[in-house]
Amino acid sequence: MIIRSKAPLRLGLAGGGTDVAPFSDLFGGAILNATISMYATAAIEPRTDGKIILNSLDRQERYEFPSVGELILDGNLELHKGVYNRLIREYLLKPLSFELSTYVDAPPGSGLGSSSTLVVAILGAFSEWLNLPLGEYDLAHLAYEIERVDLKMAGGKQDQYAATFGGVNFMEFFKDDKVIVNPLRIRDKYLDELAHNLVLYHTETSRLSSIIIEEQRKNVMAGNEKSLEAMNKLKEQSVMMKEALLMGEMDKIGEILDFGWRFKKNMAKGITNPMLDEIYEAAMKNGASGGKVSGAGGGGFMFFYCPGNTRSAVIGALKKFGGQTKRYDFTTKGLRSWTI
Repeated sequence: MIIRSKAPLRLGLAGGGTDVAPFSDLFGGAILNATISMYATAAIEPRTDGKIILNSLDRQERYEFPSVGELILDGNLELHKGVYNRLIREYLLKPLSFELSTYVDAPPGSGLGSSSTLVVAILGAFSEWLNLPLGEYDLAHLAYEIERVDLKMAGGKQDQYAATFGGVNFMEFFKDDKVIVNPLRIRDKYLDELAHNLVLYHTETSRLSSIIIEEQRKNVMAGNEKSLEAMNKLKEQSVMMKEALLMGEMDKIGEILDFGWRFKKNMAKGITNPMLDEIYEAAMKNGASGGKVSGAGGGGFMFFYCPGNTRSAVIGALKKFGGQTKRYDFTTKGLRSWTI
């Protein structure tokens, strides 16, 4: 028997960073994101020999342990261990014996929410295997707590909910970790146009998002006016993006992205750097009307809105920077799990 699951990665189209506490607790956050055809997958094979095997196929890491109620957090495959430890504790389970194998289509630090999506995929596989009573909101919130509370990894709330629900969503964030996911019914032709015009570009660099996020948190707690203004403008951007997509005003998408990028850079140090600025400028000079760095910033993926027939020119201009463009489609489904 094999239990499998898959959860999609996401593009944060607007409002990024407003889902991070303490800003979301104090002022409320709003984000518009959409899942894409890149995934985190997990597979569980039950064992009867009293062993636990954790296997990260994309990172080429494999560890073997005796079946115990709590795995030691030592820096190796922390996400895998964190999910297991929380489930044993939360549901008063006896130690389990299994092999867990995972794969993520994007590297850590990519800005596509890969770490949180992996937690959701692992949780989905365990939930399928153990028949756990987890609805979508329950699972997304549990994934958030494992990553942010149990493992003390810095970050926001959007990724866990995007991976669980899937599709295009306008998300609202409130104090006490309250989240409301509003699915948007975007017409197919608008989504197809968005996917065609949004060029997804990997800079072949990564960043440690926790450093940027910690700087952002400090700015909020210190009442930094420039940073707070930027976050409030990004909340406005999420509403602007929602209206443009629902009404099919595709000519506004690039402008809205550029509006957000200009303010996002003021949220914290490290969100941009000379290389990213040069890439952005080259894309804009060759026909893009806006874009941004995906996720917290500092590296990883960028994407640019290329209206009309400018897509090829922008892709050509980006080649000199040594990165790669990535083909994708938007997806309508979130976490899925099944047993074979």
